[in-house]
Amino acid sequence: MPGPDEKGSFAADIPASVLEEALRSVERRAAEGKAEPPPEDDVAVEPPEPELAGEVKRLEEELAAEHDRLLRTAADLENFRKRVARDREESARNAPGPVVKDLIPAIDNLERALTAAPQGDPLADGVRMVLKQVEEALARHGVEPRNALGEPFDPALHEALATVVAPDAAPGTVVAQHGRAWMLHGRLLRPAMVAVAAPDSAGGQGE
Repeated sequence: MPGPDEKGSFAADIPASVLEEALRSVERRAAEGKAEPPPEDDVAVEPPEPELAGEVKRLEEELAAEHDRLLRTAADLENFRKRVARDREESARNAPGPVVKDLIPAIDNLERALTAAPQGDPLADGVRMVLKQVEEALARHGVEPRNALGEPFDPALHEALATVVAPDAAPGTVVAQHGRAWMLHGRLLRPAMVAVAAPDSAGGQGE
């Protein structure tokens, strides 16, 4: 330590260990100030390998094909549902057909009885009323008769039982009816049983 009389000197009682610690602290701070922060690592996105890209494309194609298959399946199921509903409705509409076919001969006989009954016969009036009720009941289920008298012969609706000479009718015209045609919702149940006017040169064939 310099003496009190020396110029430019001072006296201080600072322990040497404190001075050393202070110097080390200064050196650490200087070193930290000079140190540069580590550079941030850039995230590099590498392109997929060719094998992986091919696998992704294959899976996308399979997914698209499966989507199309499911759409077709759904469409097929919807069409099947509609077809079943139509068939069920058609079956319900045609359900009375067999019963009506069994009734038609009885109706034919009632009509023949009315044709043969005397004018003003009260029994015939009762039969006529019953026949009307039967026809009204059948009509509620879509069953209707069709008269063929005076119509041109139609093999789709008429069954010709005979040809007859009819000077007042055009050849091929229905001139007699032995049973009316019957329709169920526009579908033929039983053709009309008729006699047809013969051509002029055919001669006459009786019923």
